[in-house]
Amino acid sequence: MREIIFDTETTGLDPKSGDRLVELGCIEMVNRVPTGQTFHAYFNPDRDMPAAAEAVHGLSITFLSDKPRFHERAGEFLDFIGDSMLVAHNAGFDFGFINAELEMCGLEPVCRTRMIDTVALAKVRHPGAKLSLDALCTRYGIDRSHRTKHGALLDAELLAQVYVELTGGRQIGLSLVAERSEIAAQPVAVAVREREFRPPRPHAASEAELAAHAAFLETVSAPLWDD
Repeated sequence: MREIIFDTETTGLDPKSGDRLVELGCIEMVNRVPTGQTFHAYFNPDRDMPAAAEAVHGLSITFLSDKPRFHERAGEFLDFIGDSMLVAHNAGFDFGFINAELEMCGLEPVCRTRMIDTVALAKVRHPGAKLSLDALCTRYGIDRSHRTKHGALLDAELLAQVYVELTGGRQIGLSLVAERSEIAAQPVAVAVREREFRPPRPHAASEAELAAHAAFLETVSAPLWDD
């Protein structure tokens, strides 16, 4: 099963008010295991960068000014995700920005039936607990010491680990266990070695042995069994 874990960075919170996508990071997983295949891109938003947004991800307009526009890499992005399910943390937010950018390019939006939201999964798994990516990393012992600011590819890498934990933990080899169980259940032919029959040995004392024992008892002075 192929899934894409992804994250976005933006100029703000609402694409309908003019906010734009500035970074997109995607990681390919097959059967809950990262394959090493990724898609990562920065985009020139053709607008200013609010200070509050820059404080979160550290992406300035100066840095983004020579980066491609979204439409220049939209095809590459769509080829990478294919028809796989798409996993994101608070996925509605990320889908909203991606689809807004696709619509501006005249392309079909990504269907939300492909969306897997790890916030929703975490609410079921840990009701009442903190559900931020940082909180879930702490809960599952995932190292995020290298994360000083938000970054789309970095956050997707962390989310991939969180997603594995939310969907059953690191027991990715269960299929191997099943295969071993099937092997163990198969009948095994065992060669039986024929053994030579031996008649039972006598266990009663002989007349000579009984006489020797009686003679020995006569030598015992003041035996306990006479008390």
